[in-house]
Amino acid sequence: MEKGVSFLVTVALMALASSFASASDPSPLQDTCVAIDEPKNAVFVNGKFCKNPNLTVAEDFFYQGLNIPGNTTNRVGSNVTTVNVDAIPELNTLGISQVRIDYAPYGQNPPHTHPRATEILTVLEGHS
Repeated sequence: MEKGVSFLVTVALMALASSFASASDPSPLQDTCVAIDEPKNAVFVNGKFCKNPNLTVAEDFFYQGLNIPGNTTNRVGSNVTTVNVDAIPELNTLGISQVRIDYAPYGQNPPHTHPRATEILTVLEGHS
């Protein structure tokens, strides 16, 4: 009988303790949160400071350079041009990034992972 009570108490304590545990990412849902480096009068969200929405300009939503082919004369025969929150400040809290990958003939994309991310490739010229 004593073992049964001890077991029930242990299970009850574990259930109570696990009900307080929470493992998730903070919600990144925002209308806009343009990232800035200067924290003066800014709000800290998702690893970056947010610009005052009244000071947001069109350049915060724009990146120029994905139309320029990358240099593929390297060991793997490919070049990745990355566009993320550091290039387009408006991408902050959206969980979005974009890349342009240029391949030389027989170029390769070295094995890699994207934890908690998805990758979609579109071939614009050539064939897959």
